[in-house]
Amino acid sequence: MNRKKRNAFTLIEMVIVILILGVIAAVAAPRMFTTAEQAEINTTRQQLAVMRNAIEMYRAQTGSYPGDGELATAMEEMLNGPFPAPSIGSVDGLSGVYYDTTSTAEPVVPAPDSTNGWAYKPHNGSLRLNLDPNGSEVGHDW
Repeated sequence: MNRKKRNAFTLIEMVIVILILGVIAAVAAPRMFTTAEQAEINTTRQQLAVMRNAIEMYRAQTGSYPGDGELATAMEEMLNGPFPAPSIGSVDGLSGVYYDTTSTAEPVVPAPDSTNGWAYKPHNGSLRLNLDPNGSEVGHDW
């Protein structure tokens, strides 16, 4: 008997490989998406911590917190780079600052429109994400 040498995959072999790859993708994809979301949350938490420390360093050097409209420019030297933008929620990518100018000693109250990434109170140096405190977004209590 003369048999020809095969140079290709059979249809059954291809279907089995595609099926195995589909199962692997179905198992791995949810874990990858959860990991990416958690990384964005951790990045924003780290940015917030670094900026809060920079605000306190500014206060220690100058004797006061950055004033209304001055946070981004005052932080340039302290942060050694551009003013960051949060990477989560409805304020994703918005590096602007909302200034809460009420003179109470309470923490900053975010703006209701969420057109800026951060909310800052010049009177006491408090900084947080500019997310609705009554909303359900991740990180609203930061």
